[in-house]
Amino acid sequence: MSDQVKRIGVLTSGGDAPGMNAAVRAVVRTAVGHGIECIGIRRGWSGLISNDFVRLNSSSVSHIINKGGTILYTARSEEFMDRKGREKAIGTCKLLGLDGIVAIGGDGTFRGALALSRQIAEGGQNLSVVGIPATIDNDISCSHYTIGFDTACNTAIECIDKLRDTMQSHERCSVVEVMGRHAGYLALYVGIAVGATAVLIPERELDFENDVVENIRRARLAGSTHYMVVTAEGAASAYEIAKRIKEEIGIDPRVTVLGHIQRGGSPSARDRETASRMGYEAVQVLMTGKGNRIVATRDGRIVDLDMEEALAMTKAFEMDRYDVLEALTNNDSFGYKR
Repeated sequence: MSDQVKRIGVLTSGGDAPGMNAAVRAVVRTAVGHGIECIGIRRGWSGLISNDFVRLNSSSVSHIINKGGTILYTARSEEFMDRKGREKAIGTCKLLGLDGIVAIGGDGTFRGALALSRQIAEGGQNLSVVGIPATIDNDISCSHYTIGFDTACNTAIECIDKLRDTMQSHERCSVVEVMGRHAGYLALYVGIAVGATAVLIPERELDFENDVVENIRRARLAGSTHYMVVTAEGAASAYEIAKRIKEEIGIDPRVTVLGHIQRGGSPSARDRETASRMGYEAVQVLMTGKGNRIVATRDGRIVDLDMEEALAMTKAFEMDRYDVLEALTNNDSFGYKR
């Protein structure tokens, strides 16, 4: 019950994602509304080791729902991966008198949370940890959606639309690399949205002749004089793809690596709303006395799942979206498709 939860910590860890601030705001305001004190842990798990914290209240999280990045900063911590590092973190939890922690981040953040909770349980202590999925890659297996994905997609789409204008004017081929080291959700979603000539994702083995060269040829036969190839960073290097296109077709492509621009910017309505609901739910979970949970979206609903079970889940990539891409891309003026 809430009378057993007096003080909680909130942190953001790993890669930043638009909407993290909205989640922090929701956690703080929900906690304060129930008489629970909230401590912001700065720089992720690293801050829990180095005792880097700040007291938060409703005023301190005002006017941050529209801001990208995270006011608590974020970092990756090699030391936290070691048992001795986590022991220091547990010491900080004792010092601050924390009854629970809300950790906002991706898969690495949650695995750190799970390791911490296991170590805490070994020591016979009582500290609950709840995770909120926030990553632009949308690759958390237990959650159908992660905070930041929609904004990152919109950012990439805006950039590519502008590139298309100049590519069309000069009748050129553009190869755009978006984030997604291990997952192609961002690349495929964006590729469909911009009407890309070809999209390369880690989940699908690259057949360069069929997936890139032939698509460009068919587009040319259909009358196009400009081509857009979108690749996830984990599928192929944009520079390597451009080099091969030049060698095999004779076109001289222009390369654009969007990079960290995809992480920034004011979060979209979907990311603000989802983050707010998840932050609210995380505090509700702590108040019930449950620990070691991950808040997730499942079929449009906000749910909480056992952390061990959630991290063991797998997420089947929706290859039907690739079928949509091919159906819309490979039609040509002769009335047939590959």
